[in-house]
Amino acid sequence: MSVFDIFKKLESEKNAPVGAVEYIVCGLGNPGTEYENTRHNIGFMTIDSLCEKLGVSCKKLKFKSLTCDAMISGKRCLIMKPTTFMNKSGKAVTEAMKFYKIPPERCIIVFDDISLEPGNLRIRRKGSDGGHNGIKNIIYLSGSDAFPRIKMGVGAKPHPDYNLADWVLGHFKKEDGEKLEKCFDNAVSAIELMVDGKINEAMNKYNS
Repeated sequence: MSVFDIFKKLESEKNAPVGAVEYIVCGLGNPGTEYENTRHNIGFMTIDSLCEKLGVSCKKLKFKSLTCDAMISGKRCLIMKPTTFMNKSGKAVTEAMKFYKIPPERCIIVFDDISLEPGNLRIRRKGSDGGHNGIKNIIYLSGSDAFPRIKMGVGAKPHPDYNLADWVLGHFKKEDGEKLEKCFDNAVSAIELMVDGKINEAMNKYNS
């Protein structure tokens, strides 16, 4: 075993999840290669960035989702990417909430928002679905809108007559790449603060 492998093993053991799951961090999107890197899947993309920073893989099939456990800000978190398709996201989220007895206030949802430009994000403690079908289903099945969320900007339709489904299921523009990378970094840092109970700090620092 090389020195690098030993170091990697020690880091993995140091970050191994311990204790009960205290938070759920869930990014919304659609499963399947045809939906990869589309605007509607920016929640999945954010989770991928989070997992990369944590050195974990979100691949275990559980709660109708691809999942993993990780320590974030000293708390054990279940990280999720539902495989139910966007409009039925609530089935996955509420199943995990019930299993671990996680209240809405400790369930962080990351999803796309057409009212924000790519590169911008907005953190909220709670709120309505805002016309987002994934959020609508979570609120309906959980009976609560009191879960914190991170809205990730994907930009508005180019003109009013443009089909909304075609827009959100389309891919980002090449020139959006650098802005998105910065946005993912900010979202990951915001998640760390939110899990640490510092949602006001996260809003003040990263809302745009």
